[in-house]
Amino acid sequence: MRRKLQKYSANITVNGKELPVEVVFEQRGGHRYSISRKSIRMRLPLGLTADSVQRHLLELQQWVGKVAAKKTALLEPFTPKAYRSGEIIVVGNRQYVLEIIREERGSHTGKLIGNTIALRLSNRATETLQTKAVRTLLSRIVAGDFQEEIEQRVFAWNRRTFNRPIKGVFLKYNHSNWGSCSHNGNVNLSTRLLFAPEAVQDYVILHELAHLVELNHSDRFWTLVETFMPDYREREKWLSKNGGLCDF
Repeated sequence: MRRKLQKYSANITVNGKELPVEVVFEQRGGHRYSISRKSIRMRLPLGLTADSVQRHLLELQQWVGKVAAKKTALLEPFTPKAYRSGEIIVVGNRQYVLEIIREERGSHTGKLIGNTIALRLSNRATETLQTKAVRTLLSRIVAGDFQEEIEQRVFAWNRRTFNRPIKGVFLKYNHSNWGSCSHNGNVNLSTRLLFAPEAVQDYVILHELAHLVELNHSDRFWTLVETFMPDYREREKWLSKNGGLCDF
């Protein structure tokens, strides 16, 4: 039997920002609030009155405010990004000048010329789609610029730790995780990680390399990580607190 549920959208205001909320009514005994990079979600029992829903929205607003006070970057994904020609984009220890030209064309393209990221956008696309295209192109171009450096660091960490076969190292624009490792030896890292300090990048690299030995997050896995990086928890905390700021 499929679980019965209903959805609708609402808004709350936290620190002067209007934030979208996904309200889900389902067969459940109580409420549940959650925040992800994509949404703020409120799960409620079926059959609540409008007044009860408004009380929960107010409670959710207060809860999000308290959580955001501890993790300052939490609300960044909900702030629309505006790109403009001439702005400086800082990624790690590198700086890029953004150049955007909108013209009559069928697709979006971009390339790195010196330290300038030159983008050509289709003016046929909506503003929302253009913004999405800029983020995708920035990720792809910056990934190419960092590829050799990141590969060298992955292989260097592998040599001094587990020394397992690596098929390839790939930088991808990923929001669901900071990295992953396939069973056939591919190490995937999110391009968002390039905004983090090198010490934090090293933790994610080591984390994924440890999966070449132990595929799950067992006690043995964490022992492997801690053996080569005793302070890995501090680096995890940095990602948890500042991860929302790591983006194009």
